Amino acid sequence: MSEYQYYEFQAIDRPLTDDEQKTLRRYSGRAMITATRFVNSYSYGDFRGDESEWMAKYFDAFLYMANWGTHRLMLRLPGSLLPLESVRRYCTGETLSARAAGKHVILDFRSDNEGGDGDWIEDDNDTLSLLVPIRSELAAGDLRALYIAWLCAAQNGEFDDDDEEPPCPPGLGKLSGALEAFAEFLRVDQDLIGAAAVASPDLPTIDDNVLCRWVAALSDREKTELLVGLIGGGEAHLRAETLVRVRRSCVPDAPAAAKPRAVRELLAAAENRAEERRRQEAERAAGEKARREREEAAAREIRLNALARREEEAWRQVDALIATKQPKNYDEAIVLLRDLRDLSVRAGRQIKARERIARLQQEHASKPSLMKRLREAGLQS
Repeated sequence: MSEYQYYEFQAIDRPLTDDEQKTLRRYSGRAMITATRFVNSYSYGDFRGDESEWMAKYFDAFLYMANWGTHRLMLRLPGSLLPLESVRRYCTGETLSARAAGKHVILDFRSDNEGGDGDWIEDDNDTLSLLVPIRSELAAGDLRALYIAWLCAAQNGEFDDDDEEPPCPPGLGKLSGALEAFAEFLRVDQDLIGAAAVASPDLPTIDDNVLCRWVAALSDREKTELLVGLIGGGEAHLRAETLVRVRRSCVPDAPAAAKPRAVRELLAAAENRAEERRRQEAERAAGEKARREREEAAAREIRLNALARREEEAWRQVDALIATKQPKNYDEAIVLLRDLRDLSVRAGRQIKARERIARLQQEHASKPSLMKRLREAGLQS
């Protein structure tokens, strides 16, 4: 398989200017470049730009996928919404790194699969569109994506067994669609996420009543500023900033966090969950198999009862089918012979059935195709 690399950048907070698009065009004559996207793929050669530099200058999200197994996602957020200090607690492995770029923080997530992905990566795929909502969640104070990246590092053996987890955020037990896609993108084991979620409380609820109480407590000046900002659209992250303020002022504080768990505890808990899941799946499979066997046995009993009423006719039908010398009719004859044998066993006349089948073998010994079918069906004496 030839090499394949896919690059996609998205500008979210502001569109690219015409001059910026012209600058990017110098790096590729065939890339798709718009005011909000740069997309290109490479089967031969490499990307001539600098992803980190482009993220600092132009874009808010970047996706890289290679068919040898590398997945990479970069997100740029205002440092006022996601302070670098908050992120660094989760950057203790190689899966996630973070850096400041002016007033922004750039997150860099990476997952490698040495065996490759096997599937071809479609040009202009929707992977980044599925993952981009994580940026808004992070901007609103939801740190689950950072913790999932830490779990990925733990899964990949980047920590010592005694290393402790960073703060476990709420809501791990019920991930958003974007976070589910993100966990799959990083190849994080679902059993590991489930084990970690045991210590994760539910996400705090911000319903209309909470919002009404918060808005009612604002001064007229604050309400005016908020409405002007929302209607004018000048602040790209005003909604996220507002949600952070609402959570801080209205949502009850979460209970004190339990003692951080060691990496070995989480990995052991994940393995226990996996074993229990496999046991339950095996039980369900066994139950389903038993159900099918009961249904098949009941259907076979009905078929044998019907066959019993025309047994001699069925033996003559076998002779007629074999006489055609046609393979498909041989197959039909074998099915009938198997049922006739089982009917004879049920009635205690198996010796007679064996004798009749033996005579058939003698009469048609010159038909190798039929003999082979008799042998494979276990009917040959």
